[in-house]
Amino acid sequence: MHDASADRPRDTPVADPALLDALRADLAGAGFTVAGVEELLGPVAAAALHREQVLPALLGTRAHQGPTATLVRLFLLGATTQRRLVDAALPRLTADGAARLGLLDAAGHGGADEVRARVDLRPYAWSDEGGTAAGADVGAADAAAPGPRGDGAWWVTSDLGEAVTGRALRTDHVLGVGGASTTLAQVTIRDPRRRTLDLGTGCGIQALHASRHSATVVATDISARALAFAEFNAALAGVRLDLRLGSMLEPALPAHEDDAFDLVVSNPPFVITPRTAGRSVYEYRDGGRAGDDLVRDLVVEVGGVLAPGGVAQLLGNWEHRRHEGWRERVGEWADRSGLDAWVVQREVLDPAQYAETWLRDGGTTPDRDPQGWSAGYAAWLDDFAARDVEAVGFGMVLLRRPLDGARPTVRRLEEHEGPVRQPLGAHLAAGLAAHDWLAGRDDAGLAAARLVVAADVTEERHLVPGAADPTVVLLRQGGGFGRTVQVGTALAGLVGACDGELTVGQILGGLGALLEVPADALAAELLPAVASLVRDGLLAPA
Repeated sequence: MHDASADRPRDTPVADPALLDALRADLAGAGFTVAGVEELLGPVAAAALHREQVLPALLGTRAHQGPTATLVRLFLLGATTQRRLVDAALPRLTADGAARLGLLDAAGHGGADEVRARVDLRPYAWSDEGGTAAGADVGAADAAAPGPRGDGAWWVTSDLGEAVTGRALRTDHVLGVGGASTTLAQVTIRDPRRRTLDLGTGCGIQALHASRHSATVVATDISARALAFAEFNAALAGVRLDLRLGSMLEPALPAHEDDAFDLVVSNPPFVITPRTAGRSVYEYRDGGRAGDDLVRDLVVEVGGVLAPGGVAQLLGNWEHRRHEGWRERVGEWADRSGLDAWVVQREVLDPAQYAETWLRDGGTTPDRDPQGWSAGYAAWLDDFAARDVEAVGFGMVLLRRPLDGARPTVRRLEEHEGPVRQPLGAHLAAGLAAHDWLAGRDDAGLAAARLVVAADVTEERHLVPGAADPTVVLLRQGGGFGRTVQVGTALAGLVGACDGELTVGQILGGLGALLEVPADALAAELLPAVASLVRDGLLAPA
């Protein structure tokens, strides 16, 4: 554990075990929980805080003097707070103890009677149904986790954000739980794992989630400050992590087979940033490489640390270049990796939208710094133009190392910009299992199978008034990606008959007789569609 010695990264919390015990007890005793914060703030101020607007919460807490309000103003809103109120909210730790942990600073203008937070510290709840980080968008969910069941909570520290400090972020800023890290936690497959790697751990939230279903968790980062925060958060949560300093896969390369990983999760520094002199480079988002090279390299190389059957899940950006489709570009990365690959593009921004998003993320705005805004905007647009970039995609990448001697068989590159039903990890796991089930069956094997309709699937029919037969039949998936599939009358009839009693072949025979169509011709038409419905989770083996 780090202590307060000179080699500790500057402005990071200190993982002192005795003081952490007092802090943990005080935070729980103060009702500083996700539910407690939401109840105190109310829906309007809580929603504003989710959008990083702190004023409604500051105004709304003025009339409250209890411990929850004190901790919200101190750690979530960055307000200067009277020492006596902090002592009352943290009676075991006290303001002095919080200062020794590196959580507080003297305000600098209010004398010894006032203190101010040095870090953002907020409650984070997880459960087997879902989770929430107070002041974040949505917490990570572990509905698929077969490990420890039930509900629980952590407290997570990070650097104070620009909305609180009113300043542009420092280049070694340690990000808290945000939208991207929440998304990754929700899509991660939560099977039991022997060894898990969290590459680019940041404040450590992915590693904390992995600890619930992994015997060993290795967490790496290029930032010593990030590892210090991750160490503190793990100690506060009572979790043991193997923390390693270094870039990309280098600190986690296995010395022998037993060191390989069954799961790799990564929210890497994927932001595409112009490499121009004088531009701020933020460790948490900028990988130091041109274009989307960092995501490409991670996709291509991550198989080197995966055990056979091991899965890697990461988020990333990729460029849409003129005369090159994104599927072609990312598909080439997947081919080079030698791994099964399932890529889902969730969002696309044009170059101007992308520049605006990440300029604001770093705290540069046109009203606060018009010159910096214009210079940064131009640098981004010039950088994209140099590579004929027309847009940037964002999405998730799932990779799997085939078993020894096997060749990759999964190649799915798809777009889905609509809403999804989180958590998505269980759906992705089922998708891989369905692919493997189909890979072992030809048409005859599929015809011999008994299938059932997934519980979340409904049928929607559109008819012209007075018509006996529908003009459109839609199958709608309630979970997962919420797919909608238009089917013909014959396929709708087949799906409707899939209750596990008859084989697909028997249903086809009955439909053929009913429709007066040769069974072989009907099978040739419908079996590929049946396989697609199984692959997407609308049908499943009985």
